[in-house]
Amino acid sequence: MGKERHFSTRGTWLVADEAGRGRMLDMDQRLAPVRRAALAVLGLGLVASGPWFGWWPLLPLAVAAISFAVAERWTNRSPTPEYAIFAAWALTQLTIAAAVALSDGPVGVAMAWMALPVVTLSARFSLQGVVWGVAITLGLMIAVSFGVHAERIINDPPLLIMPASLVIGLGMLSTALMRSDMEHRSEAVVDPLTGMLNRKALAARIAELTQQSRVSGEPIGVIVGDVDHFKAINDSHGHSTGDDVLRDVAYLLRKQLRAFDLVYRLGGEEFLVLLPGSDLESAQRGAERLRVAVAEGSMAAGVKLTMSFGVSASQRGNAFDYDAVFAEADAALYEAKRGGRDQVVVGAREPVLVA
Repeated sequence: MGKERHFSTRGTWLVADEAGRGRMLDMDQRLAPVRRAALAVLGLGLVASGPWFGWWPLLPLAVAAISFAVAERWTNRSPTPEYAIFAAWALTQLTIAAAVALSDGPVGVAMAWMALPVVTLSARFSLQGVVWGVAITLGLMIAVSFGVHAERIINDPPLLIMPASLVIGLGMLSTALMRSDMEHRSEAVVDPLTGMLNRKALAARIAELTQQSRVSGEPIGVIVGDVDHFKAINDSHGHSTGDDVLRDVAYLLRKQLRAFDLVYRLGGEEFLVLLPGSDLESAQRGAERLRVAVAEGSMAAGVKLTMSFGVSASQRGNAFDYDAVFAEADAALYEAKRGGRDQVVVGAREPVLVA
């Protein structure tokens, strides 16, 4: 098992918070194959246009592909991977701008290519990140236009105005569509009390991880946690304080997890964590961090509480069978409760898995 990587729990100008960082990483993984395909399409276009424009424009595209490969390596090493991803995005725009310049600049047909990366901004970054991305694109378009054919632009401004308008329009439209999609999706999959993902979101993630595990063979850890004596908190402090305590617990749990680990509220005071790439030993260490964080954490109304955890994991090289792994973790949680609470118990037997 490799070294576990942890990301910052604070937001930046590119992502609002840790939830936004997790969404950005997930979306970047989804965009990766599409991005490679898009670069391949642009490359084919340049090859087909080689007899007219020459072959030099292919070099910047190769640089763009390399930049994203480097960014992917840095993504899991930095506590704020959004900077590496945005830098790779900006470098891609720079290399596309170079390809446009080598393809006759604003009087050629390649200027519109610079609008393609703009479409991906709102899927990963905050509004401020989108604005900066559009501004960078417009700056590069102006530089290419006046650097290659300044006189033509002065005499025929629409050569620059029209593609620039396209970039701004795509940035606005994609942002509006993404925000609307995120709001509707959040209403369906986010627990309104704690802000955690709910059972509906869990079902979708399980399907994804099952498919991924069949390809990668990487283990997946499962942690099931339950707040100890939560009913007593409601009885002695009231349900309003109980709700505040659950919010605090949710915050403490999220704070201890990696960006690509996901925590769900199963209902009441019970939570579940999925740990992609974590074997049984690593999942156990993660559960112990969660237990300590809750026991030492500051809760609403000065309430002190503890949590019990059950842990299980799929085996490396086998497909993820969620029902079997969850059953093991749930049984271990029961043992933790019966054994005195405020402890982590690992599944008593190896999970039954399917190849």
